[in-house]
Amino acid sequence: MKSAKSYISENKQRFIDELIELLKIPSISANSKYKADVIHTADAVKNSLQKAGCDQVEICETPGFPIVYGEKIIDPNLPTILIYGHYDVQPPDPVNLWDSPPFEPIIKTTALHPEGAIFARGSCDDKGQMYMHVKALEYMTSTGQLPCNVKFMIEGEEEIGSESLGWFVERNHKKLENDIILISDTGMIAPDVPSITTGLRGLSYVEVEVTGPNRDLHSGLYGGAVANPINILTQMIASLHDENNHITIPGFYDHVEELSELERAKMGEAPFSLEAYKKALDINDIHGEKGYTTNERNSIRPTLDVNGIWGGYIGEGAKTVIASKAYAKISMRLVPNQNWEAITELFKNHFERIAPKSVSVKVNPHHGGQAYVTPIDCLGYKAAEKAYEATFGKTPIPQRSGGSIPIVALFEKELKSKTILMGFGLDSDAIHSPNEHFGIWNYLKGIETIPQFYHYFTMMSK
Repeated sequence: MKSAKSYISENKQRFIDELIELLKIPSISANSKYKADVIHTADAVKNSLQKAGCDQVEICETPGFPIVYGEKIIDPNLPTILIYGHYDVQPPDPVNLWDSPPFEPIIKTTALHPEGAIFARGSCDDKGQMYMHVKALEYMTSTGQLPCNVKFMIEGEEEIGSESLGWFVERNHKKLENDIILISDTGMIAPDVPSITTGLRGLSYVEVEVTGPNRDLHSGLYGGAVANPINILTQMIASLHDENNHITIPGFYDHVEELSELERAKMGEAPFSLEAYKKALDINDIHGEKGYTTNERNSIRPTLDVNGIWGGYIGEGAKTVIASKAYAKISMRLVPNQNWEAITELFKNHFERIAPKSVSVKVNPHHGGQAYVTPIDCLGYKAAEKAYEATFGKTPIPQRSGGSIPIVALFEKELKSKTILMGFGLDSDAIHSPNEHFGIWNYLKGIETIPQFYHYFTMMSK
């Protein structure tokens, strides 16, 4: 396949402008106030796929937000690549920590992005990376170089658990038939150190509620005499880790996959500077499970984190109360062989068991998903490796990610297909955080590399 560089150069500004327009729409799936915006984004994605060359594009209704489906079938005898992405984004909160409004995209140069980066919610996760695939298709159809069939499945609920996607996939096996699934919702080590994500952690997400007295109480009259739910909740949360930062839930580690020393050594070959890591995060020291390196802690080990905690009075000034209720949102990242539903049940039973009689506890499961590992000897991975070699001039490093994309395991179960994770973001791109951004170089490099995957996968499938 010819290099896409000249086509990208000629259309660079348009590619950037189109992405910026998409980023302006606040498609926040978690907040019902933005329902119309999410649906508007689905329409925008549909129009983009039509312009890129898909022969058939439709908005598929689901019990939740719609899925945008598109296809370009040139020959049923050729391989079919299914592209998955999502058009919904995380809430931008806390908005006051953004340097610019989250839905008013701006381009700024940074030390890591000397060619500029687009700052906006969703720029990297996942609108920017999803849109690389739309533009890659445009290049291949416009220049007559599409070597195989392609299908798109772009959803609007990834940030809230992809519940409707599971519903859709189960009912559309025939429509979604494919030879390989390609996703760009991950990252790479560095622009000069390309990598392919070969593993994702699973997820169990719960919300807990601790209730003490039947109303908020005066802390002077009742303090020390009744349980303070906030005190109790924080004590219970603190007890979930021991002095070695080992999770204390009985049975939690029973099915954890332990990597061999050889595998851990291979992981250790990836470039990593602890000092640079601390500097980037502005921290004095690292923290985590004893006996593991930083890169092992954030990829091959399970974790438990509090994602939010609240209760009582948090307004301006003082109000001396003992709150009736306290709440927390807790996520557990899981590794292969840990079943997310079983872990959720273990957490629920343990959290209820450790609660003192002075309070009542409710555990509400939200969503979850299984971990996933892509074998590096499969055809899809080998094709991806060749694609990176063609555009980066280097063999990419296989790397396990700490993130979760629960539907990847679902795809393998329902569609019997392997998934290749070709991400072009950087760890520093602040996804899920204020000032999320995506490098223009990274965006265009993705558009350049994706067509090479089509080429090599088709060629190697013969």
